[in-house]
Amino acid sequence: MFGVWAPGEEVAKLTYFGLFALQHRGQEAAGIAVGDGDSIVVFKDMGLVSQVFEESALSALQGDVAVGHTRYSTAGGTHWENVQPMFRSTPEGGDVALCHNGNLVNYRELHDEAAERGLIDPESASSDTAVMSALLAEKMTSGVSLLDSARELLPRITGAFCLTFTDGNTLYAARDPWGIRPLCLGRLERGWVVASETCALDIVGASFVREIEPGEMVAVDAGGVYSERFAETRHKGCVFEYVYLARPDSTIRGRAVNATRLDIGRRLAREYPADGDLVIPVPESGTPAAVGYAQESGIPFGQGLVKNAYVGRTFIQPSQTLRQLGIRLKLNPLKEVIAGKKLVVVDDSIVRGNTQRALIRMLREAGAAEVHVRIASPPVKWPCFYGIDFASPGELIANAGDTRSEEKMVESVCRAIGADSLGFVSIDQMVEASHQRREDLCVACFDGRYPIGVPEGNPHADLVRRLQSGQAAGTATIDYEDSPTTPADRTAQHSEG
Repeated sequence: MFGVWAPGEEVAKLTYFGLFALQHRGQEAAGIAVGDGDSIVVFKDMGLVSQVFEESALSALQGDVAVGHTRYSTAGGTHWENVQPMFRSTPEGGDVALCHNGNLVNYRELHDEAAERGLIDPESASSDTAVMSALLAEKMTSGVSLLDSARELLPRITGAFCLTFTDGNTLYAARDPWGIRPLCLGRLERGWVVASETCALDIVGASFVREIEPGEMVAVDAGGVYSERFAETRHKGCVFEYVYLARPDSTIRGRAVNATRLDIGRRLAREYPADGDLVIPVPESGTPAAVGYAQESGIPFGQGLVKNAYVGRTFIQPSQTLRQLGIRLKLNPLKEVIAGKKLVVVDDSIVRGNTQRALIRMLREAGAAEVHVRIASPPVKWPCFYGIDFASPGELIANAGDTRSEEKMVESVCRAIGADSLGFVSIDQMVEASHQRREDLCVACFDGRYPIGVPEGNPHADLVRRLQSGQAAGTATIDYEDSPTTPADRTAQHSEG
């Protein structure tokens, strides 16, 4: 998400470049809404930021305030209707545009409330963003401002959410009481910006002011920045932001993401040393940890894989023959670098294992003598209900083999992906590298402890409850029939990342 209040500036272009810096957070769709005080105009479509917007479209978006979004969804369908910003008209003819990063736990409750009031189609799988925007706009009647409406709604939302929204005059931003996803405030020479990461401030020349606190709402207009609390602060930031989600040139809670990843790599080398000739990363997200691993182990660092930087989201489906080539569309080995070498391959995470399996096969075909895999995060064992698509426990490779002990599980995963050895950094070492207290972080995808609970009416959440209560214990894997993954079966999740 990106928002800007800057009278006299080209706010649409500032938002475009802010979203460009945040492209890594979502490649499905992009949109910008601009307000001029009288009305709001929204331009959005499927595709990357550079594909959606042209100079002519940006030049037509004139105003003093803008909000923008790049979409990454885990459910709700890949449809134009779900692209953000969401736009709603108020009962008295005003406008509201809303952007959302996160995932609501009480989505079903809010959906039913909006449906009962006739704000949405009760049979529709409206996204959580659409539901929130409908509820915000409905309250804006005579004497009730958008700020008043937000004051009433925000304390009733449960889940992970960062919001930026506008009525065409004022820029608003809010962050859930747990601070699951990052959100920061920056200063322009003639205005203010809010963004999901600090790297977006850098690209538009804004200076970092501070993070928006969990449970805080801010409003920006000609009077400056107004702040108020709608809930008590409870820090539970997502540790996976440090591992993978955030850009390495961002900073979260005072800790540089790149420095964290380097430190994780060093700690990984101490926990799981390897007898290798060369440390290579899986680019790009595995690179900082691989550098740290090489520094600590003394094994030379090398680039053994080339990534095609121009592979974005493609809507052209390959034939079966081409599909069997797997990830070679994105990665290709440097044969002269890896032939005959014992490789230590460092990646950020293993989720389903498909990428690692294809990658290891590719490296062996290119002549690697041995392939030792080291992972810069612990085994992912639980789905995320706060904005990351980790799907069902049954689809996670850490749950698909012998789970009698951690050692047996690692051995099973190692065999499944075809590696000579495998090591994961421990939760404790990963957390220490972030310079945060463990009690201030959400590590639910690794330990199954969900700080905000799990949503009702969600098949993945129902399965998690059964597992945690022991009803599904004793099984090596979870039946895929127990774990629906079609959009129709997953409408209660609606992540809008």
